[in-house]
Amino acid sequence: MITIADIVRRHAAAYRDRFRSRLLPSHDHALRAMERCRTPALGGHIATCRTCAVTHYVYHSCRHRHCPTCQQDRTQTWLAQHQALLPVPYFLVTFTVPATLRDLFRQHQRQLYTLLFRASATALQQLAADPRFLGGQIGLLGVLQTWTRDLHYHPHIHYLVPAVGQLPDGQVVVKASAAFLVPVKPLGILFRAKFRAALRQLKLAGHVPSETWMQAWVVDCRPVGDGHAALKYLAPYVARGPLSNNRIVTATDDTVTFWYRDGTTKRRRTCTLSPHEFLRRFLQHVLPTGFVKVRRFGLFSPRNRHLLRQIRALLVLTRGVLEHSGGDADPPVAARGPHVPTCPVCGRAMELRPLPSPCSRSPPAVPVLTTAA
Repeated sequence: MITIADIVRRHAAAYRDRFRSRLLPSHDHALRAMERCRTPALGGHIATCRTCAVTHYVYHSCRHRHCPTCQQDRTQTWLAQHQALLPVPYFLVTFTVPATLRDLFRQHQRQLYTLLFRASATALQQLAADPRFLGGQIGLLGVLQTWTRDLHYHPHIHYLVPAVGQLPDGQVVVKASAAFLVPVKPLGILFRAKFRAALRQLKLAGHVPSETWMQAWVVDCRPVGDGHAALKYLAPYVARGPLSNNRIVTATDDTVTFWYRDGTTKRRRTCTLSPHEFLRRFLQHVLPTGFVKVRRFGLFSPRNRHLLRQIRALLVLTRGVLEHSGGDADPPVAARGPHVPTCPVCGRAMELRPLPSPCSRSPPAVPVLTTAA
């Protein structure tokens, strides 16, 4: 199978020479990490089977969060950590920004991605707190995504939101309708106003075309049942990045072809690009170093973990739902040791010995349950 790391190793040097003056440090770091991923440059181990005397090398991974080879297993790990959902209907709420803002987002990624989180989360919480809807504080699990299926730049945020909230007096209210959470048109207007006000504070509003504030900002809110299907939909965005290795069809010295599924027709299509254009599209989705792309607000905030336990227990008790145990515990930490391979001949675990001179790697009162109309 052709991997993105293979394409990087073949074309990264020429790409750097061509775009050196415009190459962001985070992009260069990603290229260098994937160039060295699972090669002798990062060191590794010698795997030996005592029974069959079979020996082979196991090279270390770069563990860069945008490397599809390293993050393949992290999808299932993240999914397992978030399986214990509340026993209520869920909604998937998506906030997008107009195309006229994309150039500004490229130039100020860390600031504007953070602003996108804050403005969208605050707008949704404020509207949900209206007594005509839920009337209380809600929980939001937000995931930033910056790409389309064919790797174009399109920053937006998905929120997984349970239809439950806490009223100011401490009561817990569950949304009676599983088909409606909040109206999207007022939500889009509120989101646009909050984003504009924050942009003025950053003194960046003058760089935005005036028509941006006259058009409707798109917000989508749809019911997703118990939330598990939506969680599976979000998991690849958290762990794998914009493109997985299995979507690469061919890669030559002149072209790279990958497949994607058309959002309208749902049919499988292919996209063929030059290697430099492919790397450009891929790298524009590399986030600033240390930027957190998954954030929790309201009832899902880490400081409200004790409150979430109470709400979970109350819902299980009053609604007669048998739930997963350990849903409110701290997420497990993935093991960082090398993967122990099995012998291809006898199937037994092989012994690992470090290769010589490996290179270092950068590595309250019980609430009362009520129902909202």
